[in-house]
Amino acid sequence: MLKSIELFAGAGGLGMGVSLAGFESCAVVERDRWACDTLKENIDAKNPLVRDWPLFRGDVRNVDFKPFEGEVDLVAGGPPCQPFSLGGKHRAYNDDRDMFPATVDIIRVVRPKAFIVENVRGLTRQSFANYFQYIVLQLTFPEIARRGNEEWLDHLGRLEKIKTAKERRGLTYRVVTKVLNAADYGVPQKRDRVFFVGFRSDIDAKWQFPNPTHCFDALLETQWVSGDYWDHHEIPKSKRPSPPERFMNKIGQIQSANLRPTLQLKPWRTVRDALKGVPDPRVSGADRLFANHQYQPGARPYPGHTGSQLDLPAKALKAGDHGVPGGENMMVLDDGNYRYFSVREAARIQTFPDTYKFHGSWTETMRQLGNAVPVRLAEVVASSVAAKLIECDEREFSKVIRRIAG
Repeated sequence: MLKSIELFAGAGGLGMGVSLAGFESCAVVERDRWACDTLKENIDAKNPLVRDWPLFRGDVRNVDFKPFEGEVDLVAGGPPCQPFSLGGKHRAYNDDRDMFPATVDIIRVVRPKAFIVENVRGLTRQSFANYFQYIVLQLTFPEIARRGNEEWLDHLGRLEKIKTAKERRGLTYRVVTKVLNAADYGVPQKRDRVFFVGFRSDIDAKWQFPNPTHCFDALLETQWVSGDYWDHHEIPKSKRPSPPERFMNKIGQIQSANLRPTLQLKPWRTVRDALKGVPDPRVSGADRLFANHQYQPGARPYPGHTGSQLDLPAKALKAGDHGVPGGENMMVLDDGNYRYFSVREAARIQTFPDTYKFHGSWTETMRQLGNAVPVRLAEVVASSVAAKLIECDEREFSKVIRRIAG
């Protein structure tokens, strides 16, 4: 059984994806009170994906990871994104919430075979280019720690020299990075996240990020060429909307090229797909059928924030209720009116199972969901890492058997 540690667990999205990929959790660390309550509530309820999670409440910097040295295959975590997010103050290395250094420290101690670290796409902005490179090099050479009062730019310079040196010694990782759109992997949400994946240098792993499984063109084909999408949702032709003007050129290309047999990818999943089978929270008794499915009044659009369309993947959920987050955490109904997603609806958009319950008010639980990694996206990435680790273990085992057989 492959073993893992998860840092900055939040509501559990990344960790659940790692569990679905076949890893056994040795430690799940989170310091936020409300997120910890969500995790504990589901652990105590014996929710299948988390029932055996050993939860550590507190700051990752205060946890002793030495007992896990050499015992863990994977370290996974999403350091707080506020230092780099578009909605934050963009302070990066000057923000005391920057937990990339702590992540590197833990990797240095645990020495896992691989790691998965994710964050917001904002980290890849040009203004953070040097710091992005600094993160990659720290993850590549975790034993080359920052000295006492050394400035990060000086540390970056030392790491650059080591990278270009002829010989490299000690603990090193082969690191690759990529921005993934969750919609391309079956998540009903356009959510871009940057992933850092590394394999320890002594692990003979030729790995690449998983190829997309879903695409926008396939969605347009099912909606505006074959009509299968509307048939699936039992929407009669008289009530189907007209194709959006901005998509007409693309639809024409799909029709003229007859791309249906060659698309090979599944359609992007939409808000309507995600919410199929869930009653409107305004319906009496809906909250008794689904946990966390209470109606939240007060949704209204304003310039630049007009909510998610039913027949496209949702906009990226945001951590909050007012301002930008409030504008993104609502949907446009068939009649043109607006309402907020219930917590259960937002959980479906983040691909959490319906059996998973969230602790706290609507505002608090939406914050947890806005900070979460979609479970499905985490599972896809973690499964590809697990498959490569198993392949490498089997190859090493075969070598040992051949040596013994001699």
